[in-house]
Amino acid sequence: MARKSTRIKPKPSPPKNALIASLACLTPQECVELDRLLAADVWTPLPGPQRDAYDSPADILLYGGAAGGGKTDLLLGLALTQARRSILFRREFAQLKAIEDRAREVIGIAGRYTGAARVGRLPGRRMLEFGAVQHPGDERKYQGRAHDLKAFDEITAFTEAQFRFLIGWNRTSDAKQRTRVVAAGNPPVGSDGDWIIRYWAPWLDRQHPRPAGSGELRWFAMIDSQETEVEGGAAITHGGEVVMPRSRSFIRARVEDNPYLMAAGYKAVLQALPEPLRTRLLQGDFAGAQEDDPLQVIPTAWIAAAQARWAADGAAGPMETIGIDVARGGQDRSVLTPRHGAWFGPQRVFSGAATPDGPSVLALARALAEGGDPILQIDVIGVGAAVFDTARARNLPALGLNAAEASTARDRTGRLGFLNLRAEWWWQLREALDPEHGEDLALPPDRELLADLAAPRWRLGSRGIQIESKDDIRARIGRSPDKGDSLVYAFTKPRAPGAGLLAFMAAQLDRQA
Repeated sequence: MARKSTRIKPKPSPPKNALIASLACLTPQECVELDRLLAADVWTPLPGPQRDAYDSPADILLYGGAAGGGKTDLLLGLALTQARRSILFRREFAQLKAIEDRAREVIGIAGRYTGAARVGRLPGRRMLEFGAVQHPGDERKYQGRAHDLKAFDEITAFTEAQFRFLIGWNRTSDAKQRTRVVAAGNPPVGSDGDWIIRYWAPWLDRQHPRPAGSGELRWFAMIDSQETEVEGGAAITHGGEVVMPRSRSFIRARVEDNPYLMAAGYKAVLQALPEPLRTRLLQGDFAGAQEDDPLQVIPTAWIAAAQARWAADGAAGPMETIGIDVARGGQDRSVLTPRHGAWFGPQRVFSGAATPDGPSVLALARALAEGGDPILQIDVIGVGAAVFDTARARNLPALGLNAAEASTARDRTGRLGFLNLRAEWWWQLREALDPEHGEDLALPPDRELLADLAAPRWRLGSRGIQIESKDDIRARIGRSPDKGDSLVYAFTKPRAPGAGLLAFMAAQLDRQA
């Protein structure tokens, strides 16, 4: 007799409502474990630099360098698995599309993403928001918006002012939830992104006196309106205020760290790129050569060469001038630059609060002069006028510089004129830094000064050479190029047709008396 076969019926799945109702019965520890298991199914970091960045204790982390290191995935992964309330920024909304597509892939069935609102609802009541700050000032739309993770993709596209403003609301009301800022990107293409090298100087600036290794922590605190590197993360008491340092780090990643892209042949794509893009994206060298804007007034290489000529004991002769750029409020600073012939001394930088009036600025200038009698060359537009008036009242050698006045000078070729004195002064400095026909100037090796001098652009109008205004530069790069302007004032050599410098200065003083 044939044996009758039996068939085991599968156990029916509980209805969806019953599953949801059962979640209320879980203990807090079980909820945490469930979140961990769900997150692990969604995304896990790759071994190596991506895992190191994922686990980094740094408050503010820069990750990346070369292309293909899994930068965007790291930002999404942190939002999916570590943070509770995240926001991921790109400079322009149009640039968010690729990230949103990737977010849909990794979120999958574990959550839901609403494209219209640009918000992802993730397991464990996590939320991921996408944002953009395409134009200067757009960052104010996010004022007061708290997120425990502030993430930035292609950080070099942002201005320093935008970045600093947006991370001001990196916070949470949950004492158990970690807060962090993570930025990802490749080396900057032009000088506009050079602030990245200053901000993470111990890792990226080859001239830094105490270089840091990949993943090493360094701490920074704002002291007297100046960001200062400090030892350790312990609280600092300064001026009656308790200041808490925040840690930073940088972790380098390359395409070789991403097995998926290596298997897909992406390294060959990077190797086929033209230079310097090939080296920048393949090696991730932040301090490597950058491409200047075609209309940049002073080529970066000329500035770097002048800084390489500088020596701390290079002053020859007495101090001739001090260029004074006076703070105009807000984030601006007063900067004083001493000049001894072709050698420029280290710049002195003071917050606007430390230089509220003419006497305070002059006191700092006289201290810098160390008993000498240099000419104080002062920007008199705006608040600088009070400094100049005070200097004249005290019979100090001072020269008022009004950049808006018309210029009668010509460039070295004699063919081109200038829209105003600002254009004339900047072009004078350009010609003096020219490797072939210049004056072998020696500038202090300060990366912020280099960025300031490389920032202005020019154009040729019907009235001659025109230099980008300080306000326009501030709007483009997100800060005021105070160090650059101060050095220009220190170098400025006023000239007039048919008159030498001394005669021109005497006429200026007579007119202003």
